[in-house]
Amino acid sequence: MGKLRDRMADLELRNYSRRTRKEYVRCACNFAKHFWRSPHLMGEDEIRRFLLHLIRVRRVSPSVQKMYVAAMKFLYRITLNRPEEVHRIPYPKEPKTLPDVLSQDEILALLRAVQSIKYRAIIATAYATGMRISEICRLRCSGDIDITRMLIHVRNAQGAKDCYVTLIRRLLQLLHQYWKHVHPQGPYPFPGQETKRPITATSVCRTFKKAVAAAGISKSVSFHTPSAIPSPPTSWRPEKISGSFGSFSVMPPYVPQAGPQTSALT
Repeated sequence: MGKLRDRMADLELRNYSRRTRKEYVRCACNFAKHFWRSPHLMGEDEIRRFLLHLIRVRRVSPSVQKMYVAAMKFLYRITLNRPEEVHRIPYPKEPKTLPDVLSQDEILALLRAVQSIKYRAIIATAYATGMRISEICRLRCSGDIDITRMLIHVRNAQGAKDCYVTLIRRLLQLLHQYWKHVHPQGPYPFPGQETKRPITATSVCRTFKKAVAAAGISKSVSFHTPSAIPSPPTSWRPEKISGSFGSFSVMPPYVPQAGPQTSALT
């Protein structure tokens, strides 16, 4: 499969995101493994049989089907230069459903259920700004959080474009407390186990799912569900928020290490 990965280098040349490149290569490899043949030896018939296998046997969701179709189209149109093989392969029709929306009380319960101040700050940032998990994880200490203009600079957002989102006062207070409590070292405000690398989206999602269960929320929610609310509430009273945004008495004492203060939050 190494040769297949090498041949799909066009993904990188076209500046596809790392996650998209990884998913397209994974889909192409699964296609090849299903028949134990190289894709260049197969065509439209095998593609259709494989996609039907995904639907009938593996019962994948329409969104997963869509990913596989997109990967197959890229593989045959660009990598193998055989567009006729995928010309008649359709994208699946995705059902248009309304997302479950968390109420204000459920948001507060969710944040209170997160014991780690780092993960609490990440989830609160997602709710307050609508940023994607990967965008929050990639935030940098230098220049991304502008407390003068009350903006957060989102780099390489959806569509490979930079943008700004509003930094509300209550979120800024939470980030200040997080910074004073942890004072992370390195270039990222939310570092992983290695300070030179950001925390992973997988780790955040795992913590989020545990918090949903601990908060007793029965709705079918994902990390992005809080963002379904158009804008954060503006009428929260300080005494009501203190349990989730203000007080972190559940956290053990932390002695910050000496080092240069490089964040706008210092």
